[in-house]
Amino acid sequence: MGGDNAPFITVKGAVEAVREYGFDIILVGDRDRINQELSRHSYPKEKIDIIHAGEVIEMEESPAISVRRKKDSSINVAVNLLKSKNADALVSAGNTGAVACSAVLTLGLLEGIERPGIAVMMPTLNDASLLIDVGANIDPKPEHLYQYAIMGTIYLSHILNRTKPKVGLLNIGEEETKGTEFLKETYKLLQSARLNFIGNVEGKDIFTGKSDVIVCDGLIGNVVLKVSESLAETINKLLRRELKNNLITKLGAFLSAPAFSALKKKIDYSEYGGAPLLGISGICIISHGRSSSKAIRNAIRVASEFVSHRINEKIVEALYEK
Repeated sequence: MGGDNAPFITVKGAVEAVREYGFDIILVGDRDRINQELSRHSYPKEKIDIIHAGEVIEMEESPAISVRRKKDSSINVAVNLLKSKNADALVSAGNTGAVACSAVLTLGLLEGIERPGIAVMMPTLNDASLLIDVGANIDPKPEHLYQYAIMGTIYLSHILNRTKPKVGLLNIGEEETKGTEFLKETYKLLQSARLNFIGNVEGKDIFTGKSDVIVCDGLIGNVVLKVSESLAETINKLLRRELKNNLITKLGAFLSAPAFSALKKKIDYSEYGGAPLLGISGICIISHGRSSSKAIRNAIRVASEFVSHRINEKIVEALYEK
């Protein structure tokens, strides 16, 4: 029931995932509305089940309060399916804070993990980089960022087949002495760890592909994410406006259409589906509120890969190799 166009988009994405990958899907939410949406599609009926949830946590609601008060919300019911082992993974485009809060309270954290982190893929001049954390933990300790680096490394290694992902610490300068005491302590931890740590990276390095995993606290990460989304939308609108100025620019736009399509695909978040909530004792993929059906479908695919590659087990193993 989460997302700007739910349940229309989420149901459509689930159906697409069933058709393309053959997954077994459980849709959690208002049974009548879900059935209404399902009636629009042709799909193998045995592949999709519905579990009714009578409440919805809205986007503007306080995560901690709503999770405790709305026990029958679709988010809480879905997370409880993970706890009872009736589902292997969860995908939600709903209230991010509520998903994270419900997951931590209900499922707990992996052994050795003190705080969860939300990781997103960022487009770069090379392969996409993983930015962690983007909002789950806004007041972390150096140890938490070390754990993010481990989790990000494992995720990229197994989901995207990256060999020895390069880890960078987001800071105001490349020198080891730059930044707050918190960042200096984090630097020492990462430097002494069994990671491919390349040192500090600056804001200008985020989109160059200098590092595969970019580690930061949730406040900075969320600002980076929101500014990046806003900038991409602004550039898109300005470019469209300029290309419509005259006949020559319109012709140029027509001739450049293949390049624009390729660029759009490269920076399209829907290609990655969603952001994994790393560190919890379960599998949760958080999708954007504006997700398309394609994004939901890909989020479900990523959730399946998370299961098959036993990412959580590998994270715990890596932590104890310290």
